[in-house]
Amino acid sequence: MFLRPVIKGGHRLVPGYLQHTLPNGIRLHFLPTEKFKTISIGLFIHQELSGTLAALNALLPSVLEKGCRLYPDYLTLQRKLENLFGADLSTDIIKSGERHTLAFTIETAHDRYLGEKSNLLSEGLAILSAVVTDPLLEEGVFSAAVVKQEKSQLVRDIKAMLNDKTTYAAERCLSEMCAGERFGVFRLGKIEDYERIGPAELYRYYKQLLARNPLDIYVVGDLGERVVLDAVTGHFNFPREEKAVNLPETEQKAARAEILVLEEQMAVNQAKLVLGYRTATGFKDDLHCPLLVYSGILGGFPHSKLFVKVREEAGLAYYIHSRLERHKGLMFISAGINYEDHAQARAIIELQLSDMAGAKISAAELENTKRGLVNQLFSRQDSPSQLIGFHLDGIIGGYNYSFEQLIEGIEAVSLKEIRAVAERIKLDTAFLLRPLEGGEPSDG
Repeated sequence: MFLRPVIKGGHRLVPGYLQHTLPNGIRLHFLPTEKFKTISIGLFIHQELSGTLAALNALLPSVLEKGCRLYPDYLTLQRKLENLFGADLSTDIIKSGERHTLAFTIETAHDRYLGEKSNLLSEGLAILSAVVTDPLLEEGVFSAAVVKQEKSQLVRDIKAMLNDKTTYAAERCLSEMCAGERFGVFRLGKIEDYERIGPAELYRYYKQLLARNPLDIYVVGDLGERVVLDAVTGHFNFPREEKAVNLPETEQKAARAEILVLEEQMAVNQAKLVLGYRTATGFKDDLHCPLLVYSGILGGFPHSKLFVKVREEAGLAYYIHSRLERHKGLMFISAGINYEDHAQARAIIELQLSDMAGAKISAAELENTKRGLVNQLFSRQDSPSQLIGFHLDGIIGGYNYSFEQLIEGIEAVSLKEIRAVAERIKLDTAFLLRPLEGGEPSDG
């Protein structure tokens, strides 16, 4: 049964997901929509974020993507995808809150727009099933050559982070701020962990993960519910343990009593300042929408306080913005500045937070931010992957907001609620990446 779309402010909101649980415990989420001429399928395996498992989790999607029993190498698999009218297969490892999620997605054209008989839903599911559940094995374990190749690539990816100083500074602040917490683990794990992973160990972990961990399948497209349910059940009917493991919820901590101040020198022209705050407001909190508006007014848009006051009026920042980690209850302010300006820039930043706590917010700032956030929500509905990601966020956070709920919640936010959010926000960690003293600068 198709759900009626909601019309709001001239925009058509997508309907909700139809949900089923397969006999083996896999959860199916189907979004029937006429909006796209494609069929999008996503498979997500959930694991806790852990220092001992991070490298294994990051390595698995890369190894599985390089070939399976039916398509034993990357080139053969790509040719099969091309024969499906240019279908696209991708893998990723997602860090969201203290959840580490292995992602496999495939997008195909929709049969009805091809002018010939085909069943691209079933064929797309068959490829995804082959890649995820029927891997290429050598002597009963993963191919040693493939594992070695993908380990080397991921190690290079970790090292490459040093070349992006903005990303490096943000990750350093986060890791120090959350040291000892699961969230402090880097998305790709540590280089030394890859050295210890062999084909047999990785395969043992893969079998355990597939049998025991929560697994969600998404299908987005103009399809019938029964057709989707039957197709997914047919392709993903492999045996699993009766109950999936219970993954721990994301832990939220209060800010430390004394702010952690860190400074690091590197061959850079531009200093990077990153300030990490504890918001004490979680994904399911009643003040979730006010927190979104708070961050937007502070540093989410070109009209925001940080951009206007620090960059435009004072001319102290090459870039500056705030961002939230909504599951973990964190907010980060990042700025690229000249080192000699860091104290002044920090003072102006702190003044903006003080103004937020005092509800010194103009009507234009409030209205423009609400409009910007609502427009972002509408734009997310223009992409199947964004629609899937939006719903997956809710599964990870423990509460599935509808687009309508968030839009209405954002539009209803008051200055009083923003002030209540501001009173909770506390600075925890300040990290400054500065140029070497007397050293040669680089282009970072």
